[in-house]
Amino acid sequence: MQIAVLKERKPGESRVAATPDSAKRLIGLGFEVVVETGAGEGASFADAQYRDAGATLVKTADEALKAADIVLKVQPPIVEPAGAAEVGKMKKGAILIGMLSALTEPKIARACAEAGLTAFAMELLPRITRAQSMDVLSSQANLAGYKSVLDAAGEFGRAFPMMMTAAGTIPPAKVLVLGCGVAGLQAIATARRLGAVVFGYDVRAASKQEVESLGAKFVEVDPEAAGAAQTAGGYAKEMGEDYGKKQAAVLADALKKQDIAICTALIPGKAAPRLITKEMVAAMKPGSVIVDLAVEAGGNCELSELDKVVVKHGVKIVGHGNVPSRLAQDASMLYARNLFNFVKLITDPKEKTLKIDWEDEIVNGALATRDGSVVHPRLKGA
Repeated sequence: MQIAVLKERKPGESRVAATPDSAKRLIGLGFEVVVETGAGEGASFADAQYRDAGATLVKTADEALKAADIVLKVQPPIVEPAGAAEVGKMKKGAILIGMLSALTEPKIARACAEAGLTAFAMELLPRITRAQSMDVLSSQANLAGYKSVLDAAGEFGRAFPMMMTAAGTIPPAKVLVLGCGVAGLQAIATARRLGAVVFGYDVRAASKQEVESLGAKFVEVDPEAAGAAQTAGGYAKEMGEDYGKKQAAVLADALKKQDIAICTALIPGKAAPRLITKEMVAAMKPGSVIVDLAVEAGGNCELSELDKVVVKHGVKIVGHGNVPSRLAQDASMLYARNLFNFVKLITDPKEKTLKIDWEDEIVNGALATRDGSVVHPRLKGA
């Protein structure tokens, strides 16, 4: 059976869905791995490395796709225009595995169904212990949280740690992290390592202990309401109007005292919650920095602009999109290992053939399309 690895074509995407190491591992499972020439260049993986790992190099995506039984992707496949569509070039019955933006771009799932593909959307993976090694959202968010602090440090006009010199003492920077999931916790840890005084905020009560365990201080809004602010899958819920008013007042006061705000709050399949208004930005200290990791979903900050660094009211607002791709080699390595672990799950190691248990919680949870239909309950009717 053949696995195809394509060069990603979305502008700004430097990651690749399989590294030379994961390609070698996939070959060990019994697959033939076909890699489009240049697929790994953006992540500093040369064609020769794939060849040395045992993969076959082909010149075009069309060549890679024509006989592929499994296609590995980072970004969703191109579905239009018809002449350039990757979906239309995959053979009927092929398996597509990648991040498909299934909740926000329903046309992709529909196109996969119409093409007769069995599509697994890795962002739909259930948050259970067995699935942790396949959790692409966590692996990529971890790096994004780290990079967000480096981006903030690069834009900030001062040092992070307290410095005592003969000429005087430089106070430490104050950093507030909004949203304390995987990205937020990594941002807190990174800012602490750089010597900042760090604060964390999240609607979920469970986050307080995690934030404090990293040496940061937790900003509380409504402890009673926070107890019901988490879904069964561990994500934050949308909160009511009363909570929103309390949240705005507390954050407005906290932001006045901060030098840097890192925004990471996201709700899967929905627009990012608006946490920082233009009035809050105007009240921040001149020279402050906001890094908005949620900018691709509309932004946690009202004034963020996608793929831009703007200055508003004397505050720099950083809106880089696709932050994991800015650490392409490490991001690809982690993502490729996530996909390998998923492929391993649906493979019989003895027979070295596909063996998919459609009742498996992980398989069923990530399955978007099968047999010409959109089958995931969260996508039906989209």
